[in-house]
Amino acid sequence: MHDVRIEDAPRYDAPGHALMTMRRLQGREAGPADSLWIGLSVIEPGGGTTLSASGVEKFYVVLEGELEVSTQGEAAATATLKPLDSCRIAPGEPRRLHNRTAMACKVLLVMPHENSQAEIHRVETSSSRA
Repeated sequence: MHDVRIEDAPRYDAPGHALMTMRRLQGREAGPADSLWIGLSVIEPGGGTTLSASGVEKFYVVLEGELEVSTQGEAAATATLKPLDSCRIAPGEPRRLHNRTAMACKVLLVMPHENSQAEIHRVETSSSRA
């Protein structure tokens, strides 16, 4: 078992993120993980991300407060997530996070490692050819 106490969880920064405090709870610099990592973001009022996409899927779970999640593309949508609501953002799907409330929002983020997603795709592609 590898445990990480919140006070020991490493902080990290990401481009296009404003008024946010982010910590890694598991994986990457927080400790060993084979396929994914888990982060905790505290998004201050008015804070959030710019519209951007990544090559891997992302899962968000709101722990406290409210979070507006917007996507663009074929399935453009906007959802306001409340405590224990969640959403999945597909690989390549542009998304924007925004805290429109007067209270901080806590959000759990779960993401695969870049190489894990590529390996899953390779296995699925190989299986479909068989």
